[in-house]
Parts: sequence; structure tokens; C-alpha cells
Amino acid sequence: MTDQEPSSGASRNRQFDRVLFSGHAVRRMFRRGLTSEHVLNVIRHGEVIADYPDDTPYPSRLLLGYAESRPVHVVLAVDRETRTAIVVTAYEPDAQIWDEDFRNRRQP
Repeated sequence: MTDQEPSSGASRNRQFDRVLFSGHAVRRMFRRGLTSEHVLNVIRHGEVIADYPDDTPYPSRLLLGYAESRPVHVVLAVDRETRTAIVVTAYEPDAQIWDEDFRNRRQP
């Protein structure tokens, strides 16, 4: 995992002190042309559009933000005990799957 310190403005509710990027996230980000700064910007300024409190090993959330006008979803898990956030993955949401504001999945 790759370790990053969030800036002073990171996370509106400051549930974590540092951010780790999983190997999976780093590979996907590279493939999708997303940088760690793009993802950290989503974490700092993005909107929580879904919470997954029962995810294991840590509760997670889906964030929506923008990187150079591209919509970006970031799945972020938070280990509250160590105050560490883990970027699980990051991707550009598919307009055929997500509604026009990328906050909700389209109905089948």
C-alpha cells in the first residue's frame, strides 16, 4: 500500500489522519489515468453518495468528485481504530450505469 498524509483540509469530519492506497487502487488508477492528487482531491472535496457500514474488514463509503472536469468515484474504507483511510478503488463512472449527475445507479 502507498501511504499519503492528507492536507489540513482533508475530510469534513476528520475520521482519519492518513490515507493509504491499496495495490488494487494504484493499478486501477494508473490504468484509468487518475493520479493520487486526483483521488485526494475527491477525498477532500467530494460528496459521500453511499455508505456501506457493514463492509469488512472496515466500513466504507462511495465518494463523488471531479478530476479536471471528469467525474470520479472513490471507494474509501476507514479503519477508525488506527484513523487510517484506505482507497479501495477509483474510477470514472459509466454514464450508461449511473444517472446524469453520477449519484445514483440507473434503474434497469
